[in-house]
Amino acid sequence: MPFTGVQHLDHSIDTTNRWLDDIARELGTEDRREAYRALRGWLHTLRDRLTVQTGAHFAAQLPEIFRGVYYDGWSPGNVPKKYGRDQYLEAFCDSSAIRGQAAVPSLAAVTRCMRRHLGRGALDHAFDQLPKDVCALLEGEEDLASDTGNDAW
Repeated sequence: MPFTGVQHLDHSIDTTNRWLDDIARELGTEDRREAYRALRGWLHTLRDRLTVQTGAHFAAQLPEIFRGVYYDGWSPGNVPKKYGRDQYLEAFCDSSAIRGQAAVPSLAAVTRCMRRHLGRGALDHAFDQLPKDVCALLEGEEDLASDTGNDAW
């Protein structure tokens, strides 16, 4: 279904809709706004932890609309921000407005979707710059029982 009459933009809108639907399914919701907030927070938190070069390489793999979301509010002179698991999680919560026990599963859900849509190589290159505990958080591989119990997230 044409949205704009411009084939390239219509394709990007269609891709955006499919990704949001996939993320919403992973989150167990029909709320596409929640899916968007999770994706936006995921993209911004990752972006701010990467070098400019790696971040730009990663962004080039994104559909056009999500590339705009990725760069929204970006300050390349202030990256990479060096922080570990707890600060990463806090930054995600601040960016996505997803807090509490939903934050950790949301990160992992978006990562699973990104792996399906982008493939392992695009993420692995970016994740190579992250500490192991942050990668474990993103991949959903950490033991949730070891969570610090900070309900402020």
